[in-house]
Amino acid sequence: MYRRGWNITNVLIPGLSCQEATMDGGAIDNVIFLADSYKISHHRQYPPGTTSVYSYFESRGGRFPYTVFFGLQYILKRWLCGPVVTKDMIQEAKDLFAAHFKRDDVFNEDGWNYILERHGGKLPIRVRAVPEGSVVPTKNVLFTVESTDPVVPWVTNFFETIFVHVWYPMTVATNSRIQKQIIHHYLKQTHDHLDTLPYQLHDFGYRGTSSVESAAIGGAGHLVNFKGTDTVAAILLLRKYYHSPMAAFSIPASEHSTVTTWGRDGEQGAFENMMTSFPNGPVSCVSDSYDIWKCCEEIWGEKLKDMVIERGKSGGSIVIRPDSGDPPTVVLKCLEILGKAYGTVVNGKGYKCLPPYLRVIQGDGISYKTIGSILEHLKAHGWSASNVTFGSGGSLLQKVDRDTQKCAFKCSYAVINGEGVDVYKEPVTDPGKTSKKGRLALHLVNGNYTTTSANEGDPEEDLLVPVFENGELLKEYTLEEIRERAELNISDTDIMKFLAEENS
Repeated sequence: MYRRGWNITNVLIPGLSCQEATMDGGAIDNVIFLADSYKISHHRQYPPGTTSVYSYFESRGGRFPYTVFFGLQYILKRWLCGPVVTKDMIQEAKDLFAAHFKRDDVFNEDGWNYILERHGGKLPIRVRAVPEGSVVPTKNVLFTVESTDPVVPWVTNFFETIFVHVWYPMTVATNSRIQKQIIHHYLKQTHDHLDTLPYQLHDFGYRGTSSVESAAIGGAGHLVNFKGTDTVAAILLLRKYYHSPMAAFSIPASEHSTVTTWGRDGEQGAFENMMTSFPNGPVSCVSDSYDIWKCCEEIWGEKLKDMVIERGKSGGSIVIRPDSGDPPTVVLKCLEILGKAYGTVVNGKGYKCLPPYLRVIQGDGISYKTIGSILEHLKAHGWSASNVTFGSGGSLLQKVDRDTQKCAFKCSYAVINGEGVDVYKEPVTDPGKTSKKGRLALHLVNGNYTTTSANEGDPEEDLLVPVFENGELLKEYTLEEIRERAELNISDTDIMKFLAEENS
C-alpha cells in the first residue's frame, strides 16, 4: 500500500494529466527510493560475516557553536514508522533499478523480500537520539542507528540519505535560536521585560524556499524558537507531527501590490482602508512604495495621526514596514520621525519607546549578522530593542546547507563473525573529517555535553534515548516540550563574542 504521495512510476509516464499528477499529493512514497543510487549496491560490499552495522549522526563543527536538535521525529513518522515495505514497492524498485543501472544484478530483491516476510514490512533498525530541542555543542553525537536483524545489517546505512535530511530543520532551528539570543541580549539591555521576544522574528520565507515541503520543514525549525510566521505549511507540519494545534500567529499585512494599486496619490487612502477594514488588533503596512520618509512624516505622522491614536485606544496597533535601503539607517530614521510625531516614553532602562500602538518591522536584509547591527545602532541612539520586530526569509530558511554545521552520518561499529569492530575514517588530507569509533553515548559532565564510548559512564545517564525500533515509534515529543528545552539557558552562549568573531 502507498501513503499519499507520488508513485514514481507515474512520473515516468509522458502525457500525465494535471489531475493525475496532483491527485496523490506530490511526493515519492516508496521507501526504497529514499536512498542515493549507490546505496542500492552496498548490501554486497560489507565484509563476509557482517551481522550488525551501527552508525551515528553529528555536527562536526560549522558556522554556529551549537546545534538545536530538531526534526528527527518528522522523518521517523513521515517515512519509517509502521509497515513501509510492500510487494508492489519491491517490484517497482526492481524494475526501476534494472533500468537505472542497465543491469539486473544490483538491486537487493531477496533482502527486501526478507524484510517484508520476516518483519511484515517494518524496518529492523533501532534509533537512539538526544531529546528534540536539546541545545548541544558541535562535535557531539546527536543520534545513532543500528540494525536489529543479523540477516540484513546493510539496512542501517541504506537509510543514511533520509536520516541526514535532519540537517535542515536542525540547522534552521539553530540559525533561528542564534537570532533569538541576539534579540534577547539587546532586550535585556534596553527594555524592562522580555514579553515581546517570542514574536520579534517572523518567518517571511515561504516563497523563497525550494518547495512546499522544504518550507514546512524549515519553517517548523524556526518555530522551535519563535511564535510568528507567514509560512502556513510549517503550522500544518507541526500540527500533524508534533501535536501543536496552532504553533504560531500572524496579522493582516499589506504588500506593495495592495498599496500601489491605489496609485501614488492614493497611498493615504490605502492605509485608511487598511485600518477601517481591520479596526481591531495589529496590522502591518508596508510604507516605502514611494518615499518612506515622506510617508512617515506626512501620512503617518500628520494626516493619519488622529486615526492611529484613536484606533490605539481600543488595542489596535500599527506596524510600519520599510522594505528597502540600509537597514540600521532606515529603522532608526523611521523611529526618530515617528517618535517626533507621536512622542516617546523612557523605560526603566533609560531607552526610548514609541507608544504601545505603534511599532516598526524590518523585513528586508535580515539575518543573524544584520539583526545585531540594527539593534546596536538603535541602542547607541537611545532606542529600546522593543520598538522593532524583524521578518526574515531567505537568510532564515535558505542560506544554510548541510555544511553550515558540517553534518555527517558515519559508521562507527560493526559485528563481523561474532566480534565487535570499531569502525572509523581518518583522512590524512582533512583531519576535521575524522570520525568517531565504537558504540557511543552522550553524557552531561559538570554541565558540559560529552560524547563517550557507550562502555563508559552510567548507562542510565546516557542522554541518547530509544526513539524508534523495528518500525515502532518509542518516544514522541510535543512542540511545547521542544520549545521549553530549546529555551533553557537562552543566554548560555557568549553571543556577542560569537558575532565579533564572525565579523572579524
